Amino acid sequence: MSHTILVVDDEKRLVSLLEVYLSQEGFRVVTAGNGREALFIARDEKPDLIILDIMMPEMDGYDFMRLHRKERNTPIILLTARVEEDDKVIGLELGADDYVTKPFRPRELTARVRSVLRRTGQSEPVAGVLRAGDITVDRERHTVQVNDQYINLTPSEFDLLAALTSAPGKTFSRLDLLDRIQGTAYEGYERTIDVHIKNIRSKIEPDPRSPHYIETVYGVGYRLRRDRT
Repeated sequence: MSHTILVVDDEKRLVSLLEVYLSQEGFRVVTAGNGREALFIARDEKPDLIILDIMMPEMDGYDFMRLHRKERNTPIILLTARVEEDDKVIGLELGADDYVTKPFRPRELTARVRSVLRRTGQSEPVAGVLRAGDITVDRERHTVQVNDQYINLTPSEFDLLAALTSAPGKTFSRLDLLDRIQGTAYEGYERTIDVHIKNIRSKIEPDPRSPHYIETVYGVGYRLRRDRT
């Protein structure tokens, strides 16, 4: 059964291009011209992945993510013509799994789509349940518990925490972690990891400003603190 992709963009020509290209790649494509319309379509269609523009009329991509994330954790790839770092960071903080800057090549976007779908749909027959101190990561059920409390993580946040939990005390570089969530470590995207880690800390740490679980290894990356496990 083919995956359903929701493409949300007010540029009709781009939407038509992506619809044709993704359909040729075997995906089922549904479309929306703004965030408000996309909310209704997402509720009805329950897409496997959303390709989302940021700047749109009526409801932009940021507002769509804020509302949609309250209902579902659908993987989201942002499309943006804006190159400012802060714009990308805001999108990641709101729960986007990846971003592609316009103009882009359809082949690159398709590779990102397949990578995200592969991560969110793959099974983990080995070490399906990871435990480290207060943290339990169930890869098969895709759930996280901290002190017996269920934590709601996006797909990328889940994969990062699973990687850290799989080897307490091991330091993962940003590129190592980026490869875990994208399948390919693209140079210049390391900032993505910092934002995802910040999001995870805000959800699992008693005090995100003084992390209890995830430790920063300055100049290298991150690790799950062994003395807390």
